[in-house]
Amino acid sequence: MKTIILCGGRGMRLQEETEFRPKPLIPIGGQPILWHIMKTYAHYGFREFVLCLGYRGEMIKDYFLNYEAMSSDFIIRLGRQYSIDYSNAHKEQDFVVTLTDTGLETMTGGRIKKVEKYIDGDTFMVTYGDGVADIDIQALVEYHHQHGRLATVTVVHPFSRFGILTLDDNSAVLGFAEKPQMGEWISAGFFIFNRRVFDYLKGDDCVLEREPLERLAREGELMAYKHRGFFYGMDTYRDYKFLNELWDSGQTPWRKWE
Repeated sequence: MKTIILCGGRGMRLQEETEFRPKPLIPIGGQPILWHIMKTYAHYGFREFVLCLGYRGEMIKDYFLNYEAMSSDFIIRLGRQYSIDYSNAHKEQDFVVTLTDTGLETMTGGRIKKVEKYIDGDTFMVTYGDGVADIDIQALVEYHHQHGRLATVTVVHPFSRFGILTLDDNSAVLGFAEKPQMGEWISAGFFIFNRRVFDYLKGDDCVLEREPLERLAREGELMAYKHRGFFYGMDTYRDYKFLNELWDSGQTPWRKWE
């Protein structure tokens, strides 16, 4: 089963970094967040990816074109008998990555529609190129096959970005919780779709999270996979700093591959 990763957005809320590179290449612990996402899927045996490129997509192409050289020691012979011998093997030997330009201004649903020709199975996965989680991808796949609907979205309980206070009628503080986990469910991405979902995607301006998912929900074809573990989306510079602080401290719950 192939995994589509949405890599084309501008990342406007993270301009400190995205002014110079696309968000999926922003590093956590020295490796792009895109690499972390792909390693999560690969840990469960899903190693075929389709990357929907847009903003600064050429940089993502360069990253993969140079991956062997940047991930290995090598001996290079210059001149007419030019050759390169790599002396050690990285752990991504069997990754198969399709990189396709889906346009600078194309919306999420439009990007997915544009890569339909690269999806050769009845089922495929979709995620965003800016969020990490300790999600069990195999369990997610099994859940999708069990319910038999067209679509599955992974949902999580978000953490408040603010401290939450409980007050009495006289404004006395009865309780204080610093950035607690909230009770509602939000989408974390990590979708699974039957290929019939391509029929719900119309035009470059199609936003997956609007009409297509709303229609699937109305028709009873969208199910939620409840993930109660770790999830964190990198939307702001503060998120970028936080994820790198976790990495530096060794608190990396999404790092299931080691």
